[in-house]
Amino acid sequence: MSDETYPADLRYHPDHDWVRVEGAEATFGVTWYAQDALGEVVYYDPPAVGDPVTAGTPYGELESVKAVTDIIAPASGEVVAVNGAVDGAPELVNADPYGEGWLIRVRLSAPSDLDALMDEAAYRAYLAGLAE
Repeated sequence: MSDETYPADLRYHPDHDWVRVEGAEATFGVTWYAQDALGEVVYYDPPAVGDPVTAGTPYGELESVKAVTDIIAPASGEVVAVNGAVDGAPELVNADPYGEGWLIRVRLSAPSDLDALMDEAAYRAYLAGLAE
């Protein structure tokens, strides 16, 4: 398991998904909080390249020894890449959720979706509120 971190260059969705924007494309994954709550990830059910994703709706599933959970898209677009490494080694989500454990890359169709997401400070405050 990785140490608890929330990189400042990411934007965060309330369902514990992150997005890293790179021009017209974005990389999606789940936060440290999400992978910690799930426990050991044992299976990843990704979308296909070319599939549309819609902000706030599920685009795939992660299964752990504890539960199966939907992965929620933080922004809308078209899937341009799926992390095949996670398909073969789902524990990468636990070991490196912001690096090798990324899930999909998307060509953004509604960049304004990003305006509704939290920055690092807001996400940490949100997590603190959940802990109360």
